[in-house]
Amino acid sequence: MKDEIFDLYCEAGKIASEVRAAGAREIRVGASFLEVVEFIEDLVKSRDAGLAFPLNVSLNEDAAHDTASFCDDRVFCRGDLVKLDLGVHLDGYIADTAITIDLGDNALLVEASREALNSAIREVRPGVTTGELGAAIQKEIESRGFKPIGNLTGHGLGRYAIHTPPNVPNIGISGGAVLEEGMAFAIEPFASTGSGRVSEKPRTEIFQQISIKPVRLATARRIVESVRDRHGMPFSRRWLPGDKLDIPITTLLRAGILHGYPVLADIPGSLVSQAEHTLIVQEDGCTITTA
Repeated sequence: MKDEIFDLYCEAGKIASEVRAAGAREIRVGASFLEVVEFIEDLVKSRDAGLAFPLNVSLNEDAAHDTASFCDDRVFCRGDLVKLDLGVHLDGYIADTAITIDLGDNALLVEASREALNSAIREVRPGVTTGELGAAIQKEIESRGFKPIGNLTGHGLGRYAIHTPPNVPNIGISGGAVLEEGMAFAIEPFASTGSGRVSEKPRTEIFQQISIKPVRLATARRIVESVRDRHGMPFSRRWLPGDKLDIPITTLLRAGILHGYPVLADIPGSLVSQAEHTLIVQEDGCTITTA
């Protein structure tokens, strides 16, 4: 990895770490979901950085892919377990990081994902497999009586690309990708009181352009034009121009131009915690860009 690229990854990580900490302080009982999301997203922009994806704020059994909608009237409630998942980029080089804020009494569950992350990071060096990282994650989570979410993974990071190889499982597997010096990727453990698997909910607020095709519907063309500068990175419905978006979004989804990211959740009534850092593999270990 070239020095200038390494420096961009690290600077994006520094910004993400500082914004993550500031954002976590805003999440408290009675605070507006929409106002907190917009505050954190605006904080990234104030640092002359870009959002690699809409801020994910997922509650309780929801593990990923929730964000505020246009007129979101939700507030944070006592007992909520809040996952704050933030992506920052500089010139396309991404820092992806997450933390869990506990508004209830779930310290051990929060600890499970955090210590799973720390344990996996200690294993990172060239020659280690992603399956070994998954085993370290699984051991920490299960030792505390919880389940790792087996169908969510960490992931590689490329320029303007959120999910690239290698996948980093949250359970031990045989083999997996072999880590190499210069790899940039995110380790992302999820610990659950539920089934240990997530499924899709009807709510979808996050989308990504995945192809370029002609579009006849004028409102659909306006959406495509408005996200051109995203370079294929995900965006929120809330960021789009206009307020009558269901028909143009459905048109673009059916045409294979957009891909939607439904909220992913474990079983109702369960709780999920998350922790995440971005790493760059080094000769003798790794650099944690988002520490």
